Amino acid sequence: MSVIIDRRLNDRKKSAANRERFMRRYKAHIKRAVTDMVAERSITDMERGGRVDIPVRDIAEPSFQHGQDGDRETVFTGNRSFEAGDRIERPDGQGQGRGKGSAGGKGDGEDSFAFTLSREEFMQIFFDDLQLPRLVRNVVGEIKDHRWQRAGFTQQGAPTNLAVARSMRNALGRRIALTASARKALADKEAVLAANEAATVGEAPAEAAEHEREMLQDEIRELRRRVGRVPFLDELDLRYRHRVQVPRPASRAVMFCLMDVSASMDERKKDLAKRFFTLLYLFLTRKYEKVEVVFIRHTDDAEEVDEQKFFRDPKTGGTIVHTALALMRDIITERFPPAQWNIYGAQASDGDAFGADPEKSRGLLEEQLMPMMRHYAYVEVPDMGSRLSTLGAAYRRIEHPHFAMRQVHDRGDIYPVFRALFSEKATT
Repeated sequence: MSVIIDRRLNDRKKSAANRERFMRRYKAHIKRAVTDMVAERSITDMERGGRVDIPVRDIAEPSFQHGQDGDRETVFTGNRSFEAGDRIERPDGQGQGRGKGSAGGKGDGEDSFAFTLSREEFMQIFFDDLQLPRLVRNVVGEIKDHRWQRAGFTQQGAPTNLAVARSMRNALGRRIALTASARKALADKEAVLAANEAATVGEAPAEAAEHEREMLQDEIRELRRRVGRVPFLDELDLRYRHRVQVPRPASRAVMFCLMDVSASMDERKKDLAKRFFTLLYLFLTRKYEKVEVVFIRHTDDAEEVDEQKFFRDPKTGGTIVHTALALMRDIITERFPPAQWNIYGAQASDGDAFGADPEKSRGLLEEQLMPMMRHYAYVEVPDMGSRLSTLGAAYRRIEHPHFAMRQVHDRGDIYPVFRALFSEKATT
């Protein structure tokens, strides 16, 4: 058994163990605070830590107090002003709180306990229980991914890997092999000595018989010493469990990010779409080491761009969604064979497509792309109060278990929608 002792120094007057226990206990409060942070922050500040407020009433713990001993009799005054069910107004207070109104006026307030999340703590809670759906290991080759596998036993190793049963078995076999002839001779000599002693019971032994008996006893003692000199456990008997590294199939994944940057995507819609892709990019780069990200933006034509252009370039134009899906198909054919890659896709658009484009896009996605996809998420950012778009209505008819679509109306919807698309429960 291995024992790991964390000897890292804590900050002054702080305990990492207590902090971890506190965060585990109030995980629900912290998650709600993280959701609010995501909605309020700018895209560039998405991954920094933040302040979390927890109402004091939620962290209060019951306590025991010493009461008065003995029997007591108490007479309470009568109640002539109230009846059961009456609501009593809260008195005016001068305390500090997080209530509505001024400190000296009327209003509901509550004290709170505040603490600050570090960047690592924020990101850990942020992506808790999230994963890429149906990720499989499908490649052996240049990917340096190995696993430890048992490979029998070896004569050298660490004491923790000592195979006790195998070592004792080797020791027993060695003792049997080295002492077999001596034990057989010992048994024969003891039998002869016992026969001689039995033959001379009640008689005075002759000088020759006495000499023979003494020789037998000396030989028996020498044989016992020979058997006793063989050690019970020798270094040659020791065997250690041996493990070797063997290559194993490694998971290779690619995520296609398709964003509509046409003229119908105003600043509000683009902000929502960029926030979704920012969360997706942070999620992929933090939780996975071998995930390729392909950025595709489209107006009436599509192009593959880098991260900088995808998030910050102000390009605009008409809307043809089919071009982005066709470019994605061509890139998969050229660079990402489905037999060797886990292919994922995420698309954000307001769905403002016209003519035959919605049906052509649906047909291309359902018939050609979805059979190659592990998961495809469509996020629609419609106008405020509008119904499902023409593209969304076409996508809704896609019947494939790896396809999911959601609508996002404001910043507060981003994080819940993202978790719904990539949570462990939602993707199993």
